[in-house]
Amino acid sequence: MNPVTPLTATPKANSREDLAKAAQGFEAIFVRQMLAAARKADFGGDDMLAGKGLETFRQMQDERFADIAAERGSFGLAKMIEAQLARQVGQENS
Repeated sequence: MNPVTPLTATPKANSREDLAKAAQGFEAIFVRQMLAAARKADFGGDDMLAGKGLETFRQMQDERFADIAAERGSFGLAKMIEAQLARQVGQENS
């Protein structure tokens, strides 16, 4: 089994709308990873409210923020990724 399949292997991946959705999903994942890395920074504060509940809430908050940022194109990554994928599957003008 080959873990890397070409983009042209699945016909559904050829529609521009699907490319845009995939690119938007990737941008959201990237923003989540960025926020998770930022949350790991320790500034020496002793938070009285720290705990699993707060950690879970912040993770959910970051995930929602990442989804909203990707939907609105705040970082512009999705547009660039979509354009690159479209060139690779031959849909520049679709």
